Amino acid sequence: MKQTAKTRAEARLRLLLSGVMLVFFPACTSNEKFYTSSDFNGVEKCDAHFHYLTYDTSYIVFARSLNFKILTPVWDGEEVSVKDQISVASAIKKACPGDFAFFGTFDADSVNSPGFSAYARRSIIDFMDAGASGLKIWKNIGMVIRDSTGKFIMIDDPLFDPLFSFLVREEIPVIAHLGEPRDCWLPLDEMTDKGNASYYRNNPQYHMYKHPEVPSYESQINATRNLLLKYPRLKFTGAHLASIEWSVDELSRLMDECPNLKVDLAARISQVQAQSDENISKVRDFFIRYQDRIVYGTDFEVHDIESGSESMKLNLQKGWQEHWNYLATDSCRGHRGLKLPSSVIDKVYYHNTAEYFSGKER
Repeated sequence: MKQTAKTRAEARLRLLLSGVMLVFFPACTSNEKFYTSSDFNGVEKCDAHFHYLTYDTSYIVFARSLNFKILTPVWDGEEVSVKDQISVASAIKKACPGDFAFFGTFDADSVNSPGFSAYARRSIIDFMDAGASGLKIWKNIGMVIRDSTGKFIMIDDPLFDPLFSFLVREEIPVIAHLGEPRDCWLPLDEMTDKGNASYYRNNPQYHMYKHPEVPSYESQINATRNLLLKYPRLKFTGAHLASIEWSVDELSRLMDECPNLKVDLAARISQVQAQSDENISKVRDFFIRYQDRIVYGTDFEVHDIESGSESMKLNLQKGWQEHWNYLATDSCRGHRGLKLPSSVIDKVYYHNTAEYFSGKER
């Protein structure tokens, strides 16, 4: 059939429009299924980075009502002792074994003691026996702790070799918060996230741009890379998008280089949203490409001082619902949603962390 100029123009327009749809929604096929905002309560989910700091189980009951399980990574910070955190976590695990899991940790200040390897291994065995599913490593390794010469100790230091060999041999997974957002090392006016700029403006003691003695952002990322390349069988989740929250391109490079790396979204969804506001197809493609290696988490927390607080529960629900709308639908407050296929949502929200709730005996 002979085409007129009008039919050729219409054909070109249809082709262009189909191209636009591919740009916005890559790898989308007609048989894919999607969730809606109203599906939120009915889908099995896990918040895999949630700090549970109270013996009150009412938050677990509330999370369960929304089809959420909770995973708590114990951290080696100053606010709450490791001992107290593990005490709470093991108690909640006993009370709610199917709905709660935790990762334990050890006192990293002990790295300078001659018996560190034996101590760390003993600590891991103890908290695993108390019900933990893995080990959490915190940013004080790389940013705070120094050796006897004053040099900062990085996660790829050979002194950790016996520890990681043990973790690989025993197939114990690791969640690691190493480094900080790249903004932490930038001047305030160059930061990519307004929240970061506000925080570091008010807390200059944590603004690494003002503390050049601390190893650089690049040094933190390279130490993680070196560790993962050295131990390719290590089960490793980089908390907070492995501190490469500012660029899914850069994060993709590290994930391609280190196939054993998973990442969680905790406290970094706003940076992901900023990138999708600029290029939604690239961010959506990132989630689809690495759907088996991305874990939903928030960094939310509950404390004894908030025990039983209905307002806190409402805040949790609001935050969880907003994240769901952004990831699962095409509409979110202030942002266009990614509308990921339901099969991807199921992995990010649950299947990629389901093993931590299996109750596997050691």
